[in-house]
Amino acid sequence: MENQDPRRAPDCLKCLHFHVTWDAAFPRGCTLFGVKSRNLPSIEVYKATGRHCPSFEARPIR
Repeated sequence: MENQDPRRAPDCLKCLHFHVTWDAAFPRGCTLFGVKSRNLPSIEVYKATGRHCPSFEARPIR
């Protein structure tokens, strides 16, 4: 896990668990939490738990 500011949500677009779904109504997803949403998954995790996503893993750079 890269150094992150604990007061800010991680950038899902840089996370290994983020994926784009085929569902036009819920285009963003997280494979780890099983979330599909219009928002970034980290926002949904924060709404549900009151804490920022603890499972962010930086996507490998190609």
